[in-house]
Amino acid sequence: MQDSTPIAVGIDVGGTKTHLRAEAGGNPGPGQSAVADDVRVSVADHVRMSRGWRPHDPVSAAAWLAALIDEALPQGARPAAVAVGGHACETPRQCEEIRSALHTLVGVPCLVVGDAELLVPAAGLDKGVGLVAGTGSVAVGRLPGGDTVQVGGWGAVLGDEGGSAGLVREAARALWAAHDRGDPPDALAARLIAAFGVPEVPALGAALESATQPSAEWGRHAPSVFAAAEDGSPLARRVIAEGGRALASLVVRLAGRGVPVDDVVVAGSTVLVQPALYEAFTDALAEALPSARPRPLRVPPVEGAVALARSLQ
Repeated sequence: MQDSTPIAVGIDVGGTKTHLRAEAGGNPGPGQSAVADDVRVSVADHVRMSRGWRPHDPVSAAAWLAALIDEALPQGARPAAVAVGGHACETPRQCEEIRSALHTLVGVPCLVVGDAELLVPAAGLDKGVGLVAGTGSVAVGRLPGGDTVQVGGWGAVLGDEGGSAGLVREAARALWAAHDRGDPPDALAARLIAAFGVPEVPALGAALESATQPSAEWGRHAPSVFAAAEDGSPLARRVIAEGGRALASLVVRLAGRGVPVDDVVVAGSTVLVQPALYEAFTDALAEALPSARPRPLRVPPVEGAVALARSLQ
């Protein structure tokens, strides 16, 4: 296939899972035959865990991506272009270092951006804001001159409000504050101590601090927060409402820095799966920025990576 049609490889490296999609067709490379733009032939669709992804080590990250490409593509198939949206790719310099190292390994045009930058092209838009609330939370957009602006995404320990790990952290904080006030434990306390396997609210501190990978280990307990809200817990409902406001505040920060925010493409394994959080976000966004239009992403974000890869050919 590589002899006649170019293969565009798009990779979405998330905090938990990585999705690679490769398609033949689109713009031909040198010496390759053209295929109609509307003909897109699937070459690979591969999902694996993101274990081993180290974006702050460009050489390691590039080697990890190159190995993934070799693993996912059929034998003998080679990419014509590669675009990557990487979790925890936080600055243009960091992305460029990974891109340069990856280009050295694969020898084709490459692009590396933060994973939230995949959402706008995945939605078929030329401009807008990408907002992710999955394990973590981050928002990204571009200034009219083209420079990227990213806000949020500071990790489970210090940030990621509105993501699953941040919600669990804030739920624990709410429980500790209630315990200090002498309030009796409510449904949130019951759900969270059961999820962490501890006997009482004070023991949640040691349970959270013992996590070796806080984002993943805390985030997997987020369903307990939403279940507690359904059980009637005022604390859980407040945590979710504050999480929604925190997500809206990311968009407000982008607007304040001059980013066009008319369209806000929303994705993530938490915000799109939990209606209570999505409603809290959209309500807060409508109050703060009435002109902003939230648009839930209905296709996998990797579609944005493929679109970016096709633009490189």
